[in-house]
Amino acid sequence: MSSIIYAFLWLLALWKWGDWRNWEKYYATILFFIMGDFIYLYLLSDHFPMWKYDPLTIDSGFGFTSSHISLIIMYIKYPATMLIYLANFPKSNKLKQFLYFTGWVVFYSINEVIDLHLKFIKHFNGWNIWWSALFNVVMFFILLVHFKKPPVAWLLSICFILFLWNWFEVPSTVFR
Repeated sequence: MSSIIYAFLWLLALWKWGDWRNWEKYYATILFFIMGDFIYLYLLSDHFPMWKYDPLTIDSGFGFTSSHISLIIMYIKYPATMLIYLANFPKSNKLKQFLYFTGWVVFYSINEVIDLHLKFIKHFNGWNIWWSALFNVVMFFILLVHFKKPPVAWLLSICFILFLWNWFEVPSTVFR
């Protein structure tokens, strides 16, 4: 149930600040964002997770699993994020762009700190909040690049994935 409240808050933010009427402009980047999480879930979540959602007691009572929570995040939080983040990204002033970008990185990082405190998410295999903060920096940068130049974003994503893969020594057994 807390996951439902969380989803509702994202939908409310989307309604208030998002460019939901022009969702088609952001559709490719939304799919890119979701696909990245699907790849992580498919390859790592069962055999070598970096993080995993752990349903709160109230969510478990409704039968929610880690997979349900991931799907709610992918289908509500990620589209809402893109429709707010990309639509409101400052057009010209570099300082405003930097502050806006940094605000989203900090917001997502604080969100994870809260989730960690509530035991809604757990880290594994050397992952920690500092890795999440770095991941948020790279993620928001690559999502912005994808919105403007998708092939460049794909290349950057592959490079970052390879870096993380090697740094965390992900075993080849994750391929099923």
